[in-house]
Amino acid sequence: MKEDIKATVRNILTSYLEQNTLRKTPERFAILDAVYDMDSHFSLEELGEKLNGELRFPVSRATLYNTLKLFMELRLVIRHRFQGATKYEACYDNNSHCHQICTVCGRVTEFRSKRITEAIGAVHHKRFRKDGFSLYVYGICSSCQANLTKQATKRKKNKANQVNTK
Repeated sequence: MKEDIKATVRNILTSYLEQNTLRKTPERFAILDAVYDMDSHFSLEELGEKLNGELRFPVSRATLYNTLKLFMELRLVIRHRFQGATKYEACYDNNSHCHQICTVCGRVTEFRSKRITEAIGAVHHKRFRKDGFSLYVYGICSSCQANLTKQATKRKKNKANQVNTK
């Protein structure tokens, strides 16, 4: 399935470049492949590290930025702003979903909700065609909540010990 998606997005890029008489550079296709190999949201730096390190295909920051901008125009990549950090993700086959964002550690997880999808689908907008949606739900993940609870319990014990020693 993933290879089918990669072939499809490569065809979309190739068609666009040919129709607009733009160069079909190896960098554009290497970046596209790297984006669609990423398993989750990624930063510009993480994409650069993957290309420069793992794939041994060095690409400048400017090339990454400009290429991702092109991919966003083609709706192959979407950009998110999660708590002050810019993250990207491949979106050709995943353009409608929800994100849970922990306000303590910043971890982002995706989830799907049939009810939310149906509710958004039922909304009719004047003079606007929906392509997809991203919903952001902010809160505290279970790991951070457990740590906060431990810290609060520890503080209570320390206060009780201080009172008992007086």
